[in-house]
Amino acid sequence: MDPAELLAAYEQMAVIRRTEKAAHDLFLQGLVKGTTHLAAGQEAVAVGASAALRPDDYVFATYRGHHHAMARGATPQECLAELMSRATGLCKAKGGSMHLTKASTGMLGSYAIVGAHLPMAAGAAWSAKLRGTEQIAVAFFGDGATNIGAFHEALNLAAVWKLPVLFVCENNLYMEYTPIADVTAVPRPAADRAPAYGVPGEVVDGNDVVAVEDAVARLARRARAGDGPALLEAQTYRHFGHSRADPATYRPAEEVERWLKHDPLDLARGRLVEMGVPEAVVAEADERATSLVQKAVEAAKAGPEPDPREALTDVWADGGAAWRT
Repeated sequence: MDPAELLAAYEQMAVIRRTEKAAHDLFLQGLVKGTTHLAAGQEAVAVGASAALRPDDYVFATYRGHHHAMARGATPQECLAELMSRATGLCKAKGGSMHLTKASTGMLGSYAIVGAHLPMAAGAAWSAKLRGTEQIAVAFFGDGATNIGAFHEALNLAAVWKLPVLFVCENNLYMEYTPIADVTAVPRPAADRAPAYGVPGEVVDGNDVVAVEDAVARLARRARAGDGPALLEAQTYRHFGHSRADPATYRPAEEVERWLKHDPLDLARGRLVEMGVPEAVVAEADERATSLVQKAVEAAKAGPEPDPREALTDVWADGGAAWRT
């Protein structure tokens, strides 16, 4: 990334961080129903990866997917309105926090069933391969999904068919409340298993947006060239608990402190200063992010309630018999 690209990535991460904080605050105000799974601290994975992808590539995320939706073009207003069950929400109040989707930008959904979307990403990659578009599919998933059968099935099939798909594990060390290291036989739950299926497995600092962009760009070029799937394990850390019901008291205080000192925004800010970008310019990016999210909160609050008559619309698309033959 050159200084301008890194500044843009920093501002995007700042917008995501402030949107996540807004979601947290709105939940505590009783304006967000259900629960939320916040990705504050993991912004560099989504922003860095998206910077390396084409606009027509496919992205699949988990229920902790706000950062991926925004990295792929969803606005803070669309996301917050969706969380608040407004008709102006990204999915017209039908998806909520765990199912953010924006197909028009290639964001093909967030999925609440752990690991379920990995075979779907393989299917999207197969479609691109059959059509010869040089598109790739990227499946983001947590470390816990590496102990789900669908993870192994997806990697195996992708390797057998040499599909243009990237599997990106956001390893934040915990599968819900359980340390992944306590229940996994290998130290790197994703990268150490991928080679068993003939899939290259790499590890990257998931809090370094530049490192993530570099790694995804290289693996994406490989996939587009017809060399098949690859796996990237991005080591990162969530700042909040697993969900709003989780105070995360099971995490050692020294571990939390160590990771908070390795914050993605701080790392990017430090790189910008090293590149000669004035601190005032970085501060202006922060101010723009703050203003954007403040306006998004107010606009989302003012959004209308959804019309009950639309509850059963947009839930099934039948392309007719042609696609079946």
